[in-house]
Amino acid sequence: MAITHLLLLPLGLLLLLNPLPNVNGVGINYGTLGNNLPSPKKVAQLLQSTLIDKVKIYDTNPEILQAFSNTGIDLIVAVENYHVSNISNDASTADEWLANRVVPFIPATSIVAICVGNEYLTTDDEKLEPNELVQAMQNLHAVLIARGLDRKIKVTTPHSMAVLASSFPPSASTFALNLMPTMTAIVGFLADTGAPFLVNAYPYFAYRDNSGTVSLEYALLGNATHGVRDPKGYVYGNMLDAQIDAIRSAINALGFGNRTIEITVSESGWPSKGDTGDIAATPQNAKTYNTRLIERAQSYKGTPMKPKDKVEIFVFALFNENKKKGDESERNFGIFNGDGSKVYDVNLSCQFCSDGGTLGFGEKVSSGARGPSVWCVAKPHSDDKVLQAVLDFCCGPGGVDCREIYKSGDCFEPDKLLAHASYAMNAYYQMHGRNYWNCDFKGTGLATFTDPSYGACRYPQQ
Repeated sequence: MAITHLLLLPLGLLLLLNPLPNVNGVGINYGTLGNNLPSPKKVAQLLQSTLIDKVKIYDTNPEILQAFSNTGIDLIVAVENYHVSNISNDASTADEWLANRVVPFIPATSIVAICVGNEYLTTDDEKLEPNELVQAMQNLHAVLIARGLDRKIKVTTPHSMAVLASSFPPSASTFALNLMPTMTAIVGFLADTGAPFLVNAYPYFAYRDNSGTVSLEYALLGNATHGVRDPKGYVYGNMLDAQIDAIRSAINALGFGNRTIEITVSESGWPSKGDTGDIAATPQNAKTYNTRLIERAQSYKGTPMKPKDKVEIFVFALFNENKKKGDESERNFGIFNGDGSKVYDVNLSCQFCSDGGTLGFGEKVSSGARGPSVWCVAKPHSDDKVLQAVLDFCCGPGGVDCREIYKSGDCFEPDKLLAHASYAMNAYYQMHGRNYWNCDFKGTGLATFTDPSYGACRYPQQ
């Protein structure tokens, strides 16, 4: 993107002439059932330097919510299963929960969704009532409306694949008969409020339990040689796409085929270790699956049934959690060990982040200058249109000398909007006295003590 023409073209035309690559961010699940995990503050600092732009947790841990404030990373929080019944009682109880658990941390912490329960409808706990789940979701949404937060914070609930009567063939899938009334109410709620349908989908379990009939490559998100053919003509090269479309068919079977309901894979991953005899749970399989899953999450690729519909994905999980119950695999879904070392090498680097795009919990957060030195850069995953407007302003009315990010300049490479905007934002920030309001840029600016200079490209400072 040659910057010499930036100020001569309207923003819309500019974006048409210089289309930016379609890249989604990646979500990750951050569980805390371990006694050897890094502090939330350290986790938040280090995730800022990766392609992770959303983090899903399983409660409203105040230490985590505080740690992710002003990071530019969206957070999804949860109402624990045991607390759903209380929130379903009345709106005042839901409002009290919201006031105590969420409101104190916003807007500094970007909370974008509340998960009411987790796999609530398919848990073994007989005390959990399906109707209470629906009522709790409605109560929370009502208090978000009352507080003017409903457009920012969506209410939803994650399901396991067990909510389906069967998942194959995808085009014929329906929800389990006993769950039909509850699923109809939930899907209707999601359609009315614009919230996504969340599903925890694990090809690993299908392969582990049926390794004689399920192809490993099909389960590992590979392009299976012949694919699996659906009677309606769809061909599936991997099992995850088939699972997503099975959910889509079940939603359509309820009569919501003409409504817009996004499907989000709220959990998917592969363990690196399992019980004796578990041939599926190996570091190599886990690396292969999660590498492909991250690539899948970053693409705008849809599924055979809806090829143009992007699917948001949350990898499971950030850490191995040594205190989780269940078999050995349950404690070994993490990309990282508790001490911060990688279980296997998966690339989470962000090409232009403030610390160079590396993630290692055993390292210092940054190696740049400290003390009075401070710079302003663009937050990773900022909206491209806002960044473009900021770049136009800084290099125009803002008075910044942007020659360094022209094609012949030392900071032209990487030829990315985020990189060029970061340079211009920092130059403006330094020119105007490094006041915090001069690094806001409609919420896309981030003050950092880490020198973002690289190679011959030097970021100025006072």
